[in-house]
Amino acid sequence: MPYTLTVSPDFTPDHLSGWYIFNTWLQKTTGEAIHLEIFNSFLAQHEAIQDDEIDLIFANPFDAAMLVREKGFLPLVMAQGRSDEAVIAVSSDSPIIDVTELLPGCRVAVTEDPDVRLMGMIMLEPADLATDNVQTHVCDSYVLVAKQLLRGDADVGIFLAEAYDGLSNIIKKQLKMLVRSQIDVIHHALMVGPRLVDRRDELRNTLLAMNNDEKGQDILKNLRFDAWNSVEDADMEFMIDLMDTLNT
Repeated sequence: MPYTLTVSPDFTPDHLSGWYIFNTWLQKTTGEAIHLEIFNSFLAQHEAIQDDEIDLIFANPFDAAMLVREKGFLPLVMAQGRSDEAVIAVSSDSPIIDVTELLPGCRVAVTEDPDVRLMGMIMLEPADLATDNVQTHVCDSYVLVAKQLLRGDADVGIFLAEAYDGLSNIIKKQLKMLVRSQIDVIHHALMVGPRLVDRRDELRNTLLAMNNDEKGQDILKNLRFDAWNSVEDADMEFMIDLMDTLNT
């Protein structure tokens, strides 16, 4: 029986080759036919999840609640030492040097990435900004968020910090970071669905041992990870509760 692995669409394209390499390794290690399905949007991925087409997912924190509570997914592992953080940035030519200088009605460039968008809007609250008093420009990628700022089509952009750091030096030189979150406890997690849940312990142990040999280390390097850390049910529930709190 073939299974399907997918990855949250918030990852930049240069990460995708690493996931294909990881998927090939996972198939060989488990002896299972596992297909990597990459979705271009959160909407398309959510439709596949609702149709029970996904068995393994490297999910963003916002989707974790739905996966656990509605679809019976359980956490496996997270990338060691990695947390999801948001960056608020403007064009380097912008006179804005502090978030509090932004005014209601300003144009905010975002992606569909729900947890980063949520964190970003919380970071804009000191300027009395909220979703109902800004003009939101939704982009398909963080590169396009940057381009909105560089073209003057948006006043401020919300980025996944890792995506901001991964922008080319040419682009970053034309941007100015106003603030970067330091929440530390919000992170993506690799999660297993109902059809594979009986192999949860086996999968977790296999992933935790990846960095014990040279081949596994190379695969992790392609993912830009150092190692996997276990995510227990209580850890996931804490993060889900935190996201619920931030969203109220």
